[in-house]
Amino acid sequence: MTNTVRPRPLIELTAAVAASPEVVLAAVEAAIRAAGGGRIEVDRVRRTVAVQGGWWYRGEYEVEATAGGSRLTHRVRNVARRGRWAVPLANRLFVGYRARTSCGFTAFVRDLNVEFGGPERSTLET
Repeated sequence: MTNTVRPRPLIELTAAVAASPEVVLAAVEAAIRAAGGGRIEVDRVRRTVAVQGGWWYRGEYEVEATAGGSRLTHRVRNVARRGRWAVPLANRLFVGYRARTSCGFTAFVRDLNVEFGGPERSTLET
């Protein structure tokens, strides 16, 4: 991680995926690379993928092993070095940012579960 202090997430979402952590990590990395943009960091030991772009955005994905496959957690952090205070304000003005992030994550998890034979609906924790 670029910053030594990890700012508290603006958004944190977690859901179950019916596949091994290695498979889920590879799928997350592939999806981020396909989307393009930003600097991508992959830590296979910790099972994390992060993408950082723009002046404030850092999206982090963490994969943990569970009895039924994996738990995928997505966090959005404000890593702005200047004007940090403006990010939460700007995001409130971008009405629906949290909802769009949640919908995108839910759709991604659903697609993974369909691909790997899990349930189409996964409980989303926020």
